[in-house]
Amino acid sequence: MAERALKALNYDPSDLWVLDEEDLEALEIGAGILGTGGGGNPYIGKLRARLAMRSGYNLSILPLDRLADDARCISLGGIGAPVVAYERLKEGREGLRCVRALEEHLGIAIDAIVCEEIGGANSMEPLIAAAFAGLPVVDCDGMGRAFPEMQMTTFSIYGHRSTPSVMCDLHGNVVLFQHAASELWHERMARACVVSQGGASTLASAPMTGAFLKKYSIPHSYTQAVSLGRAVLKARREHADPVAAICAQENGRQVFSGKIVDLERHLRGGFVIGEAKLAGIDAFNGDTASVMIQNENLVFSRNGEVEVSVPDLIIVLDVDSGNAITTEMLRYGQRVAIVALPCHSLLRSTAALEVVGPKAFGFDDITFRPIEETKP
Repeated sequence: MAERALKALNYDPSDLWVLDEEDLEALEIGAGILGTGGGGNPYIGKLRARLAMRSGYNLSILPLDRLADDARCISLGGIGAPVVAYERLKEGREGLRCVRALEEHLGIAIDAIVCEEIGGANSMEPLIAAAFAGLPVVDCDGMGRAFPEMQMTTFSIYGHRSTPSVMCDLHGNVVLFQHAASELWHERMARACVVSQGGASTLASAPMTGAFLKKYSIPHSYTQAVSLGRAVLKARREHADPVAAICAQENGRQVFSGKIVDLERHLRGGFVIGEAKLAGIDAFNGDTASVMIQNENLVFSRNGEVEVSVPDLIIVLDVDSGNAITTEMLRYGQRVAIVALPCHSLLRSTAALEVVGPKAFGFDDITFRPIEETKP
């Protein structure tokens, strides 16, 4: 660990949670669940993280409460269409190049890395970049799930300006966004850039202080994801229902079981856009349902009536294993369970709903209702 980081963070090395391969297995499952269909394929992310681990790098997580208030932390994650990230391998050190480019541009040393979104492979990307940089990742994130656009973080919602930021691709290109007039403009410019880079890149945003993160991040994200994965693995060992275990772990609810009977999915503007239609099975035999997609699962409807919408989590699971199925891996004929989980309270404020509620995605006729208030 860099001497600068140890001094600024003011923690004992024993505070760090150094992940092992069993933790990575659980993180893959839990981050896939929290990814709500997006965030990149967690299996691919796990393979890359495991390779770094086996190459002698430590993947370390620092508790949020051990972070110094004046620590300088940058959020980092993948940007682009999940299907591209699944089909095209990364070079491997895009994240590290982002960190070093921001340090050079700002003339500072970064103390810790923060996860932009805990969902999917984006849970792994900060761990890999931080391991190469000799830094810890803070046990928090900006979404508590995955969203398709960069301004949809609690960091941006509650006042952080993401520029200057840096985007790096597998070809070695390093793009600096010096200033954006708004967080939405930052997203638009970065999205245009990632399309030109082939549809998937890595981006690191301007530093935040430890004090800001303690107030406006979603806390304990890695702990939550690993615990979720462990609950699924335990259910499998005991031949119990992993879908029920997920609901019990997160105070969620299974809202549907069905078979995918129609699937529309296409790439547009750096996003995967589409809809999955389902016919009910088991307790839902005779019902129909649909899931609207923009990289992530946004709206779940049953028999033509909206039951769950963003920012609450809509998760498509393999009905037998409990593994999350990302949007790029949905296929005709799959038998799935749809589970709804409540989002963090930071995503339910009036300010947050303007950015991550249904209307922010063009669903003007849908008003967000927490799943606790909808029918079981």
